[in-house]
Amino acid sequence: MKYLPLNPSIFINNRKRFVAGMQPNSIAIFVSNDEYPRNGDAIHKFKQNSDLFWLSGIEQEESMVILFPDFYDETYREVLVLVRPNELKEKWDGKRLRANEATAISGIKTIVWVDSLDALLQTWIHAADNIYLNTNENDRKASNIRSHEYRFIDEMKSKYPLHNYYRAAKILKGLRGVKTKEEVEVLQTAIDITQKTFERVCGFVKPGVMEYEVEAEIFHEFLRNRATGEAYGSIIASGDRARTLHYVNNNEECKDGELLLMDFGAEYGGYCADLTRTIPVNGKFTDRQKEVYNACLAIHNYAKSILKPGISVVDYTDKVGEEATKQFVKIGLLTQEEVDKADGKNAYRKYLYHGISHHLGIDVHDLGTRTEPLQAGMLLTVEPGIYIEEEQMGIRIENNVWLTEDGNIDLMKNIPITVEEIEAAMQGDRQ
Repeated sequence: MKYLPLNPSIFINNRKRFVAGMQPNSIAIFVSNDEYPRNGDAIHKFKQNSDLFWLSGIEQEESMVILFPDFYDETYREVLVLVRPNELKEKWDGKRLRANEATAISGIKTIVWVDSLDALLQTWIHAADNIYLNTNENDRKASNIRSHEYRFIDEMKSKYPLHNYYRAAKILKGLRGVKTKEEVEVLQTAIDITQKTFERVCGFVKPGVMEYEVEAEIFHEFLRNRATGEAYGSIIASGDRARTLHYVNNNEECKDGELLLMDFGAEYGGYCADLTRTIPVNGKFTDRQKEVYNACLAIHNYAKSILKPGISVVDYTDKVGEEATKQFVKIGLLTQEEVDKADGKNAYRKYLYHGISHHLGIDVHDLGTRTEPLQAGMLLTVEPGIYIEEEQMGIRIENNVWLTEDGNIDLMKNIPITVEEIEAAMQGDRQ
């Protein structure tokens, strides 16, 4: 791993939180993601299952976490399963974790090699009444691939059909949505790297650069600051391309007079930052660009002011929509007549056609409630946008906000955000 070792208390605490939600005399088993093939003998870069990482901090393939808090032998109440190091394989693919290294990362003392697991697992299962298995219950899931988790469920139910089975994801969804202070400290590091990166590109962008050149600057700054890499595919969209929400081609020229929307974030220690800023390619907003930008910033600041424990996502979105409507009338995108129509409540959706916030953490679109009131400890983005087809303009402003008992903390408060701050950041490196 490129990042510095994390405090294992993060994962020790996460396991305690999960175990507290289990039924008595239950075992929970978590398996790693597949290694996905590309073409020929090549495979995609391995990415660990987010839940297994949240419980252990282990990024290595073919790993498992097994929790049996009521087992009679304390040695096997927490078990980390790993691939046994193999000298020949390591000559080809690199070093695998030793037991002491895995314990230092995860805080799990008992390490079992996967090639000796079967007999032990059978004993543990026979002693348990209930089995917790995991699936992907992210509401945004949209894949038909039958992953390792689902195949493992089939295998377990075939071998042990008379046990009671429970959904580990039901517990995890609530827990992962609420971040501990230690988790937020790691995420803040990812944000700090993202800030350095934004400041770098502010000094780099000028008329004539290509979107992919900006993307290269971003990736360079991430890696030189120990980030694993991008938290997601960077969106570098100049001009009218900024109206495409998930534009990732990044292959066009940034032209004089255009705005450049950049949506990117570093991944550090398994946690993801998610920043969006919109800057003028030539370093200076036009009057109209400034007007629209300030309207978007007003919506952003309003959304941030009401994003507190107790509010529901539905109410939050409705209130932000009301503010967006006021701003759109103010800058001439909507007329009061349009707003007053029967469906005027959603008239603003012509120019703001996505959600305002999403949960953030190990996954960019992290687990967390979308129906129940928000809780202290949740960490969300705030990212309104304004997209005007007639003016070939797209603006989005996004920060990451941690909810506290009495409000929230903007973790990106030090990143330039106003028109004046952005222009100063761009001009400062040109002098």
